[in-house]
Amino acid sequence: MDTSVALVQAYLHVNGYFTVAEYPVLEAFRGEHVRSVTDLDILAFRFAGAGHDVIRGRGHRPLAGRALATDPVLGCPADRPDMIVGEVKEGAARLNAAMRDPVVLEVALARFGCCPEEHAAILTRQLLARGHATTPDGHSIRMVAFGDIPGSDRQGPWTTVPMRHVVLFLRDYLREHWAVLRHAQIRDPALGVLALIEKWGVEAESVRDTQQSSEGADQWW
Repeated sequence: MDTSVALVQAYLHVNGYFTVAEYPVLEAFRGEHVRSVTDLDILAFRFAGAGHDVIRGRGHRPLAGRALATDPVLGCPADRPDMIVGEVKEGAARLNAAMRDPVVLEVALARFGCCPEEHAAILTRQLLARGHATTPDGHSIRMVAFGDIPGSDRQGPWTTVPMRHVVLFLRDYLREHWAVLRHAQIRDPALGVLALIEKWGVEAESVRDTQQSSEGADQWW
C-alpha cells in the first residue's frame, strides 16, 4: 500500500471509519477481456455515534466521557452514517480524471453497496456537482481529496484535507491517549511507526541536537 494512503487510512480509523484501500474498478469486454480502469484510493464508512470506549478494571466497565469527537477538518456529520470516496496525493490535493468519471463512480457506489443500483446514477451526478450527496436511506456520501494545498487554492466542491494535517492529527491523537495506547500492540503500519516515534520521544529538535553534539566527538572508523 502507498505510504500516503496508509496514513490516511490510519487517520480515518481513529475517526471511527471502516476503510477499504486501493479499491479496484474493472471494465469487462466481450471475449472475457478485462482491464483495470482505476483504483479508488480510499472508500470509508462511519456509523453515526461511532466511539472508542476503553474497558476499565475487573468489572469491564467502559471509561466514562471517552466518546469520540471526530476531526472538524474532516467535516464528518455526527447525526447520520457517512461514506467517503477519497483520493490521496503526495502533491496537490485533487481528484484524478477517473475519479471524476461518472461511470466509475456509479459502479463503485453500487458495488460497494452504499445505495441501490437504480439510485447510483443520480447520486453520482450530485457528488460531482456538489462534492456530497444524501442517499434515500439518509446517510451521506462525500468526496474528499487528501494532499497538499498551495496557498488557499481549492480545485473543486469536495472536502480537502491537507496531508500535513493528517500527520499532525495522528501525532496529537497518540499523545492525548498515550497513557492507554502505549500498552497496545498497534498493528496499523502507519500508526505503528508514529507510535514508535512517540515512544522514543523523537522530535526534529532532538535530531539537530544529536547532530550538533556529535560534531565535537572523536570520529572512529
